[in-house]
Amino acid sequence: MPWYFAVAERDHEIQDPTRSEKIRDLGRLLRLGPDSRVLDVACGKAGPALVLAAEFGCSILGVERAPEFVAAGRERIAAAHLAGRIEIVEGDARAYPLEPESWDAALCLGASFVYDDLDGTLAALAPAVRSGGFVAVGEPYWREWPLPTEVEDEGWVTLPETVARFEAAGLALVGLIAASEDDWDRYESYHWRALEEWLAANPDDPDAPGIRERHEQGRDHYLRFQRRLLGWAIFVGRKS
Repeated sequence: MPWYFAVAERDHEIQDPTRSEKIRDLGRLLRLGPDSRVLDVACGKAGPALVLAAEFGCSILGVERAPEFVAAGRERIAAAHLAGRIEIVEGDARAYPLEPESWDAALCLGASFVYDDLDGTLAALAPAVRSGGFVAVGEPYWREWPLPTEVEDEGWVTLPETVARFEAAGLALVGLIAASEDDWDRYESYHWRALEEWLAANPDDPDAPGIRERHEQGRDHYLRFQRRLLGWAIFVGRKS
């Protein structure tokens, strides 16, 4: 059975609405260097890890449960000659043991669902970083509130409320790297192209109708309200 995101994110170098330049900005905010140890939760195809390891020489452990993404990530790491810097463990990141204060930085970019939500993610990752270390989470937030009656909140909150959740977890916000409209459009457009190409090449696949419905509904939602109302940013918190 084709997995929706394996199809939709086939062409994404970075599987979030951001780009390499902003990931390098993240590395500078995290004060990464050759001695830094970084945990990357739900690392996908290792897009951010490749940028950070190449730029800063840090060591990164990624945890990813999707075998399609693990295979693609390991192939990309080998091609970039970064196997000595990046390792991917295949498995559910929620079940991965996190030793207290054992990481310089912990990342969860666009995957707070691993620990149910943002609060759960911060509760899991904050104890795992050392004093003076960082937790970075890529998370959507609503630009406007209240939302129109036809729009579901999906568990996300406004920008100030998102920041308040970091502070409640004992993390001082030291950085915000927001997606631009162009970042969002590029991210979504790569979904649309990959899905349309897959559907054209696989018209008789039994999963094609479901993938078509999800694709068209997602595109419609983005164009009708998400592009205007939904923001996304990497929030960087420092542990005291």
